[in-house]
Amino acid sequence: MTQSVPRPVRWGILGTGGIAATFATDLKLTEGAVLAAVGSRTAEAATAFAERHGFARAHGSWADLAADDEVDVVYVATPHAFHHAAATVCIAGGKHVLCEKPMTLDLASSTELVRAARSRGVFLMEAMWMRCNPAIRRIVELIADGAIGEVTAVHADFGLQGPFPATHRLMDPAQGGGALLDLGVYPVNLAHLILGAPTEVRAWAQLSPDGVDQNTGLLFGYPSGAVAALTCSLVGATGNVATITGTTGRIQLPPDFYMPRTFTLHRGSEAEVFDLDFPGRGYQFEAAEVQRCLAAGELESPLMPQDTTLEIMGLLDDVREQIGVRY
Repeated sequence: MTQSVPRPVRWGILGTGGIAATFATDLKLTEGAVLAAVGSRTAEAATAFAERHGFARAHGSWADLAADDEVDVVYVATPHAFHHAAATVCIAGGKHVLCEKPMTLDLASSTELVRAARSRGVFLMEAMWMRCNPAIRRIVELIADGAIGEVTAVHADFGLQGPFPATHRLMDPAQGGGALLDLGVYPVNLAHLILGAPTEVRAWAQLSPDGVDQNTGLLFGYPSGAVAALTCSLVGATGNVATITGTTGRIQLPPDFYMPRTFTLHRGSEAEVFDLDFPGRGYQFEAAEVQRCLAAGELESPLMPQDTTLEIMGLLDDVREQIGVRY
């Protein structure tokens, strides 16, 4: 177990795109977080980001960020295809890592990162911020307490309107494009959080001319008899909602189910609304969980264990094999 990191925790961000900016904004809401440094491929991009968001230092290379002695943990915010390389540099530099989802493009490369972190004795967590959301955590508690009986089904969808130009990263197989890794990871994670790993996986997708999935449907089957019906799309704005159904009730999540502030528990004719509103977008909760783990000397988080990341990456590999997507 690694040596504990006392508060305040000094954060570095690797990457300067939209998700990095959102995380940086919410990081300011996280007690004990210090905005220490930014790393990018160019000094110009790093400096501009650092000045805009209030980071103390800027580095014009990933290696320089990883070598910064005034950084405890690095949030990897590059596009999917660069997660493995970026996180590898940070782990090799002895930095704890919060790596944006999906961890990498496939199970094999995610396994390499987990092994490297364990060998180096540093913290590693996939940034599936949904699992740290207060409403999602409350839902898990309610289900564990039997609020809806035995879970029989999970339904979830995540779709964007499009169309996206051919040059967009979502349409580029070299960048891990397609609906599955960018959007489908949320329905898949919700189903896995509630029901665990399925024993049966069925998938279908419409592919673009370049071979990325644009409209994808998944059906998971479980030993209990439960099912999960999940969709993700780049060609239509779905409701982006989710429902968890049990033998005695159901839980309804509103649009943008992956970052909920409220949800409704239905039991018979009764409906109870849970309101867990919060400022920001909700990325501060995964940052706070990382800081909690570092203060306790824990190498991984129970909210997003490394073995869970690998199990889900294996599921995504299975789906891609069925729908014919290659990166």
